[in-house]
Amino acid sequence: MLQIEDVLRDRGSRYAVSGGPVQGRAGADAFLAELKRAKKFAKATHNSWAGVFTDAGPVKNDDGEAGAGAVILKMVERAGLTDHIIVVTRWYGGVHLGGDRFAHVVTCVRAYLEALGRAP
Repeated sequence: MLQIEDVLRDRGSRYAVSGGPVQGRAGADAFLAELKRAKKFAKATHNSWAGVFTDAGPVKNDDGEAGAGAVILKMVERAGLTDHIIVVTRWYGGVHLGGDRFAHVVTCVRAYLEALGRAP
């Protein structure tokens, strides 16, 4: 698992990104369960994620952050990753970020892909 815990902060919200190779959709579910074993990730406001899986195709989950999963999925597809999950975690800081939240999701996924050696 590759994890970057403090990618950025904006108006009280904090963002992290995690990811790694998984075995299909069941592996993605296991990855999320393992991530949420850490109390701070279990208590996060949103754990939005996406991946393209050999057994299920493209799958995304906004986890309440409307549209975030689609942004992550588009970047996963563009990077050509299969059976790999990327999760963007947000701890809400009390101020609505509007459209800036999409830019923050992109920043997180980009940081992950760069750390993976697959710069977009």
